[in-house]
Amino acid sequence: MNVSPGREPAIRVSMMPKDTNIHGTIFGGVILSYIDQAGAVAARPYAPVRMVTVAMKEVVFKEPVLVGDMVSFYAQVTHVGHTSVTVHVDVEAERFRPYGLRVPVTAADVVYVAVDDAGNKIPAVKDGSGA
Repeated sequence: MNVSPGREPAIRVSMMPKDTNIHGTIFGGVILSYIDQAGAVAARPYAPVRMVTVAMKEVVFKEPVLVGDMVSFYAQVTHVGHTSVTVHVDVEAERFRPYGLRVPVTAADVVYVAVDDAGNKIPAVKDGSGA
């Protein structure tokens, strides 16, 4: 099992049968939902305000995710703007069988925008720092 020192996932999820499609693999939409959650976890310290997802750029699935896989979502903030935060999320599945085999599944860049209660854009970082 190869583990990258210092690289921690934003979230990890064990895939269950309830998330499978007719082919017995995990629905892509389930993975997209977790990508969104992982990105939001990473963005939160940079913009502790209400954030909404406005874009998820090109998600290409390289490998299927299987029931029993432990899926890790690694998230890294790549840009903090005046009203937005962009997060890159890498997705990796650790197979249940053969145990410990890790495969890259997909990656995405997710853009979040800070909004007020009425849905209007507001500064992402309250202290005014941000590019």
